[in-house]
Amino acid sequence: MHLTDKEIEILEILEQNARVPMEDLAKMIGENEETTIKLVKRLEEEKVIVHYATLVDWAKIDSYQGITAMIDVKVTPKRGVGFSEVAERIYRFKEVTSVYLMSGVYDLSVTVEAKSMNEVARFVSEKLSTLDSVVSTTTHFQLKKYKHDGIVYEQKKNDKRIVVSP
Repeated sequence: MHLTDKEIEILEILEQNARVPMEDLAKMIGENEETTIKLVKRLEEEKVIVHYATLVDWAKIDSYQGITAMIDVKVTPKRGVGFSEVAERIYRFKEVTSVYLMSGVYDLSVTVEAKSMNEVARFVSEKLSTLDSVVSTTTHFQLKKYKHDGIVYEQKKNDKRIVVSP
């Protein structure tokens, strides 16, 4: 799909802040609000803009008990469909938040969110490992999130006071 410079500019702005009011977005790209709304609607209809999301730092919520695991999966691809069929079976599980085809030792990278390590373990042993095409898995548990989707979670505040020495 070919996009205009204005459409690409809209995507770049919305990727940084999806909550920009249409009025402000229009000013930023140098268009009127009506044209801007039409451009955004077209991008949504064509599935270029797939979804708007809020990025939450769950680690700051005392009562949150969630855990994120990244699972490397080695798969035997099927003739005619390659990795797509098994990837689709995997992403249909409610625990799975993302699936990527990767280069390297493992074929798929699967991200899972659950309430506990035991829940992740049950997912791997009862659901993921039992799929016909899955040869092996390696599970990594996320301990701390520093940066996600270009957003740094904890930035140090710079001390802007002038240093005074005796």
